[in-house]
Amino acid sequence: MLDYEEALSRLLAGAPIATDTEAVPTQAAAGRVLAAGLRSAIDVPPLDNTSMDGYAVRCADVPASGTTLAVAQRIPAGCVGHTLAPGTAARIFTGAPLPAGADAVVMQELCAPDGDAVTVNHVPHPGEWIRRRGEDIAVGREVLAAGTRLTAAHVGVAASVGAAQLKVYRRLRVALFSTGDELAMPGEPLKPGGIYNSNRYTLRALLEGLGCVVADLGIVPDTREATRAALRAAAAGNDLILTSGGVSVGEEDHVKPAVEAEGALDLWKIAIKPGKPLAFGRVGGNLGAGDTAGKGAAAFIGLPGNPVSSFVTFVMLVRPFILKCQGATELRPRARGLQADFDFKGDPRREFLRARINDTGGLDLFPNQSSGVLTSCTWADGLIDNPPRRAIACGDTVRFLPFSELL
Repeated sequence: MLDYEEALSRLLAGAPIATDTEAVPTQAAAGRVLAAGLRSAIDVPPLDNTSMDGYAVRCADVPASGTTLAVAQRIPAGCVGHTLAPGTAARIFTGAPLPAGADAVVMQELCAPDGDAVTVNHVPHPGEWIRRRGEDIAVGREVLAAGTRLTAAHVGVAASVGAAQLKVYRRLRVALFSTGDELAMPGEPLKPGGIYNSNRYTLRALLEGLGCVVADLGIVPDTREATRAALRAAAAGNDLILTSGGVSVGEEDHVKPAVEAEGALDLWKIAIKPGKPLAFGRVGGNLGAGDTAGKGAAAFIGLPGNPVSSFVTFVMLVRPFILKCQGATELRPRARGLQADFDFKGDPRREFLRARINDTGGLDLFPNQSSGVLTSCTWADGLIDNPPRRAIACGDTVRFLPFSELL
């Protein structure tokens, strides 16, 4: 069996990279991958300004608490005051530019206004409550690097430097279908031996969370002919075909021979638990490593059918594959070292254990780690990445991958 790192390396080496780009409004760019770095044409903030409502003063004019100054001007946010005369103060509001001559702001809670004067009950120091020009972003600085998967904070930074549009890679087009005559859709009655198709919902939500455009082809009957027809339809205009189930070598597992007939396939047994079988290849065309996605061929990934196996193999293997296809540079999740508050005997395979953070900051383990217990993924906060044959004793530090890094 392949170990996890080798399987991931093979997947990433075969990732078809989408090179097409488009300009989108900054407010619609969250979740997309930046195709060109963004540099600021301005300083942020553009002028020295106050971070508090209060009074702008010259420190030299307030040698002691209780000093009274004349209030010579009023400066709300969005207005620029005039030079502060010696012996005077300026009433100023959060975000307003500091008037020339002032070198501190005294918060209003420490001042006592009285008509056109104010008594300052605090001795200020230079720079107090002042945000300096360019202290966040200096003009010319690259604020967002190419390959960044944009979050709400990223698009906020882009807006703060005045970028109305951002150049991003186009969305990856993914065709999704499930195989299995036992599958039914929610809302339909279950026939004897039937199960509801949870993988279709889980995988579609995961794909859309990564910004993919999903063509949902539903459930394909368990025949070689129907599977081949679904693959041909899926390859038309899509970059990736993702399936669940049918990738083993049983008599009713038709995905493997169907993909081989329509393209090429490697069937891997990966030394992880859950999620042992995974298929990777192509449908149609002559797609090779580094080829542009969508040029006559679609990459193919077949996931195992058990719901937790499908979920885990997606977040640990398919997610970095998709991120690379979309031009992202940060592909791997960041782990945390946390204390295990349980004992676990370990397994010959590398395991991804569902766990959650308890009230003392340690980790509790879901009691049933079966690949069919999908509720473990809703109970958990993330996965413990446990090396092969490693027993865990209560108090040990383990490598924890929070779902915030995986979804």
